Amino acid sequence: MPPQSRDGRRLEAHHNPLEPFRLHRRGAYRQKQVDREPRAVPNDVVEDLFTSLGCHRDRALFSMFLSSGARAAEMLGMTIGDIHPGEGRIYVQTKGLGGAKEACPASPEAFAWLALYLGDLAQDGHRPAPDEPVWWTLRGPTRPLTYTALRAVLNRINARIGANITLHDLRHTLCLRLIEDPAITLVDAQQVMRHRRITTTSTYLRPRIDEVITKVHEHYTRPKPPPRPLTGWTYDPDDLADVFGNR
Repeated sequence: MPPQSRDGRRLEAHHNPLEPFRLHRRGAYRQKQVDREPRAVPNDVVEDLFTSLGCHRDRALFSMFLSSGARAAEMLGMTIGDIHPGEGRIYVQTKGLGGAKEACPASPEAFAWLALYLGDLAQDGHRPAPDEPVWWTLRGPTRPLTYTALRAVLNRINARIGANITLHDLRHTLCLRLIEDPAITLVDAQQVMRHRRITTTSTYLRPRIDEVITKVHEHYTRPKPPPRPLTGWTYDPDDLADVFGNR
């Protein structure tokens, strides 16, 4: 069978199949990408992160990231009209949908922090309209929060707690938490994460190497139970006589 490309078609389809076929090396700038496992933030690091947050805006932001799975651009593009606390959801503009918005779940804690943050904005004299952004700067003239400013906030937290968390790590963390919940199916997790293919969500089913090493180490160090004595049966004397003779 001739070699095929990733889309199932025959490589070098214009080549005469009756002539010898020579495989070509991969181009120098088309190297195969490493299949990296999803990076989840451990629970103790998440606690350290929230402890380091110094304002209601940042607490609301990171609570929304951890409970909705929204991407950074989606979160920063959200408007006041996209918030629906009574329904427990927010609406974000997902890439590739031509401007259409999709619903994302959000936790009650995230909406509580969001209410406190919007209350702080109102006390400062700023009440965003329904079509205005949700997230605003806290220093200087009030302006919409940018991705660069959000990364600066996260970089300061990483330096404070000695971590290397990225915004996308929070999305991975939510997906792994959903998959570990036996009450949530893989299709449910796909819907929350808004993956186009179920195969993308199924990559989160692969066990993490640190968890595997821990379980195998526990296997090696687990005390072995003593062998149970054999009880409940005896040798038949006639069988012993047949084997060893009458002595």
